[in-house]
Amino acid sequence: MFAPFMVHAWVVATLVAILAGAVGFFVVMRGAAFVAHAIPNGSFAGAAAAALLGTSTLLGLAVFSVGGALGIGWLSRRGRPDVATALTLVFLLGLGALFLSLAGQYGPEVESLLFGEVLGISANEILPTAVLTAVSLLTLAAIFRPLLLGSVLGEGVSAGWTAWLFLLVVALATTVTVPVVGTTLIFSLLIGPAAGARALTDRPGRALALSVVLALATVWIAIAASFASGWPVGFWVGVGGAGWYLLGRAYGALSRAGR
Repeated sequence: MFAPFMVHAWVVATLVAILAGAVGFFVVMRGAAFVAHAIPNGSFAGAAAAALLGTSTLLGLAVFSVGGALGIGWLSRRGRPDVATALTLVFLLGLGALFLSLAGQYGPEVESLLFGEVLGISANEILPTAVLTAVSLLTLAAIFRPLLLGSVLGEGVSAGWTAWLFLLVVALATTVTVPVVGTTLIFSLLIGPAAGARALTDRPGRALALSVVLALATVWIAIAASFASGWPVGFWVGVGGAGWYLLGRAYGALSRAGR
């Protein structure tokens, strides 16, 4: 459980959970679940491009995540945000299919990017993950008050500079989390704990802290369960994310019944 490769998994997964819990809180508050789904799936094209060019997968994810976020923000200023998000996603998925075809790689590397491979994290991935996490959290802290106000008032995807910065934070969070839980299941880590936290408390500060705690519990339990069962980490992350949401909804229903 605490062999060197497992220590790498624990460290990186902890960083990922802290970032996903904090970013996910604002994703839920802003009703930006589709954006949080589109950017990670679109970033897969970056990983495919990195495989084609023989460069760092993390770099490819970062470039395409940021590009996708900026594309969504720019297109949303001139049309419906949901349509802009869908078009950006479709375009990036098309690029990903082209890059995979040219690279000719459809093996375990592709599967790990789709569903995550936290137990395959190497030591040289810890520092870049820590740096990206720190930059994202510092940016989130710097825009916390205007971002929270805009989230409560229901501003659009690209309404103001805080929204643009938030899209970039989502892109960086995508870059950090995809190698751990994959493009397919990052959605559950971003949405599940945050939605569960919002259902358990109405206070923003408590909900944010609880979202981080639930995200940490999700990845820690997922790693331990994956190690013990041999089942993919992504499966346990998905089950955990859904479980927190259902728990929050059940608590809310019981509270209303009690009143």
